[in-house]
Amino acid sequence: MFTALLRLVDRFEERGVFVPGEDDGAVSPWKDFGWLIAAWLFAIGVLVLFFALAA
Repeated sequence: MFTALLRLVDRFEERGVFVPGEDDGAVSPWKDFGWLIAAWLFAIGVLVLFFALAA
């Protein structure tokens, strides 16, 4: 599961890493918040797994 998370983060980073002042100012969620999105997806997965095991 951890390797899948790392692959997901690598996909976000391949799209580009945000460098302040380099872009035209438009916010790209995939570039700017890749780690946050991956962490959010991981947290949702853990929550679903927790409730699945608890049931």
